[in-house]
Amino acid sequence: YGHSNQLRQARAMGDYLIVGVHTDEEIAKHKGPPVFTQEERYKMVQAIKWVDEIAPGAPYVTTLETLDKYNCDFCVHGDDITLTVDGKDTYEEVKTAGRYRECKRTQGVSTTDLVGRMLLMTKAHHSNIDEDLDYRKHTDNFGKGPEGHSPWTGVSQFLQTSQKIIQFASGKEPQPGDTIIYVAGAFDLFHIGHVDFLEKVHQLAEKPYIIAGLHFDQEVNRYKGKNYPIMNIHERTLSVLACRYVSEVVIGAPYAVTADLLDHFRVTLVCHGMTEVVPDKDGSDPYEEPKRRGIFQLVDSGSNLTTDLIVQRIIKNRLEFEARNQKKEAKELAVLEAMKRLEEEKH
Repeated sequence: YGHSNQLRQARAMGDYLIVGVHTDEEIAKHKGPPVFTQEERYKMVQAIKWVDEIAPGAPYVTTLETLDKYNCDFCVHGDDITLTVDGKDTYEEVKTAGRYRECKRTQGVSTTDLVGRMLLMTKAHHSNIDEDLDYRKHTDNFGKGPEGHSPWTGVSQFLQTSQKIIQFASGKEPQPGDTIIYVAGAFDLFHIGHVDFLEKVHQLAEKPYIIAGLHFDQEVNRYKGKNYPIMNIHERTLSVLACRYVSEVVIGAPYAVTADLLDHFRVTLVCHGMTEVVPDKDGSDPYEEPKRRGIFQLVDSGSNLTTDLIVQRIIKNRLEFEARNQKKEAKELAVLEAMKRLEEEKH
């Protein structure tokens, strides 16, 4: 959702947004191993609703030649400096030519941060939960414990605002003739498996209006167990809202799809992927009501990627990813020191 926010801001600066996506080879050379393959990343970026087109295999250093090739007036990047492997500003040429614009970086998240959370999973960032049921009971729905960080995700730095949700939301009401489709889940680490599923659901109707129900952190923890969710409810909300196939999100949807929910949103169809459906707390089927109404459908996304598999990729290449994170932190420190020196020289 940090990337999505950057793309949202970029799109607002012009009329047509082309997003250059690097190859695995380029990323490995300059930053360390990528989490997703280039094919997965091309598809993920294309699924973000502010993107008009992608440029696969984009060079790591953006040149005027690249901008002219795609007939672009200017390029946009976040306000954090990116450097090549040998320490050069990757946007120097376009900055000098006056064909560079900047957007604000999303506070409180980065790929490095999310990778760090997954690396923590082999330690125990949820270790206090099982020991203290009283703690669990009194933690409010928005996932913040008494210490100001979430006991469910171990995260404190991302602060949601209503403004951010409004910026991400489509704001479109369902129209007459729309097929209102409801899907529910954790949508943790929003990834290509989720995108493939939502795309398939989107293809089920001529005029689909997809409502995604997102479960609260502690609900996800109940049925996923271990150290899930990795992203808190606020982060998951923005990630899902950024997807072009989703029209609306229910923040903290009930685990059981009730008659009230179906009637309130005038749902015509309820879909679920091929993953296991864990029974509700009382042992009942959470999809009992839509099944009774004959509006339940299983949808095969054709993708085998799950949040668990992504975590496994990180754990499997743990040392490489730890090195990548250390390298990124060292680079950021070097940039800060260089900026500090420049400030001192000015004065």
